[in-house]
Amino acid sequence: MKTKHFITVSLTCVLFVFNGFDAAEAQNGDDYFTISGVVKDARSKKEVEQVNVSAVGTSIGTVTNEDGEFTLKLNNTAGVKEIELSCIGYFNARIAITGNDMKEQTYLIYPESFHLSEIEVFSWRNPRDLIKAALDKLPDNYPMQTNMLTGFYRETIQKRRKYINISEAVVQVYKSPYTTNASSDRVRVLKGRKLVSPKLSDTLNVKLLGGPNMAAYVDVVKNPDILLDPEMLQYFSYKMGETTSINGQLQYVVHFEPQVALPYPLYSGTFYIDRGTLAFTRAEFSMDMKDRLKVIDLILKEKPAGLRFTPEEVSYVVSYKQRDGKTYLNYIYNRIRFKCDWKRRFFATNYIVVGETVVTDNRSENVEKIPAREAFSMRQSLSQEVSAYFDDDFWGAYNIIEPTESLENAVSRLMKQQDKSK
Repeated sequence: MKTKHFITVSLTCVLFVFNGFDAAEAQNGDDYFTISGVVKDARSKKEVEQVNVSAVGTSIGTVTNEDGEFTLKLNNTAGVKEIELSCIGYFNARIAITGNDMKEQTYLIYPESFHLSEIEVFSWRNPRDLIKAALDKLPDNYPMQTNMLTGFYRETIQKRRKYINISEAVVQVYKSPYTTNASSDRVRVLKGRKLVSPKLSDTLNVKLLGGPNMAAYVDVVKNPDILLDPEMLQYFSYKMGETTSINGQLQYVVHFEPQVALPYPLYSGTFYIDRGTLAFTRAEFSMDMKDRLKVIDLILKEKPAGLRFTPEEVSYVVSYKQRDGKTYLNYIYNRIRFKCDWKRRFFATNYIVVGETVVTDNRSENVEKIPAREAFSMRQSLSQEVSAYFDDDFWGAYNIIEPTESLENAVSRLMKQQDKSK
């Protein structure tokens, strides 16, 4: 993997406000209404996570959290009549809206089953040829003009089961055409906040892969160095999986895993490819952990002397959404699980770092490249660039990923700890 991106897990931070808030990018003032609720499986009645919730006819949207919950804010002047719910393996659902607040409702989506003929299932007998054909279709399926994405990024760090760092930001992502290199893409923080544990024992200075720049560099279609470099296809074995549906469209499912050893770790996972357009619509992949020294060399860039770092998991989900005949980046999830212990100590401590990005809006007109001086650098840490956590109305009209119940409880506990430490 040639392109590298970082997150600094640092809990010894100086608090200051990042001066990047561009109010013009938000919906105007309080002139918006809110739709919120929980999405459940119509049969099992269980909450469904990672459901795309979008305003029909616009580029505005969000995703449900792990509890199936979402909040979507829409401008009163947008004239939106419906929202659409879509998720892998489910029929799409459309809900009519009135232009008034529709809060704390329950929405049901129905599982989709498939009965395909043998000819349909084996229409691509060589999955590597399917991957190559999808790569050849990139100019037809992905934007060939610059785009400016608005998104929401959340980063959490857990020590054992306790949250010790929560950082959030509204970001802009400059996307050059998909035929150009991802190195020209840039991320800018518009507004953000953070909450960190005041306990000295929770301090851990480690620099890892990740951060808000995931939206620029973990786009596997735009940055083929990660998985889709044509020269690297020979390093993987591929196998066709069972057909499923995403956003109402049938998908080829291709499982892959490394079949060679290289100086750096490869990935295993699954591609989802639209049967009609051959667009990559989703990728789920995890770093091969067979040689942990290679993993450490790739993801760990800085740690205190004497600290032993043991990676357990590095995994990603990247999804795309079709609109007006093109396929756009929609959602990125990254999870890094590791253990740390100091020499001469008997027990190691478990940590989990999760980064999550959802694209909440997108425009292709009057797009100007983010100046280098305003771009978020891989040397920066989000937690060091945003202000302290405060009021519930902090985000205003911006769309975000709703916090889970466990995260809300963690915020409450951390705020109490900070109040006691003052």
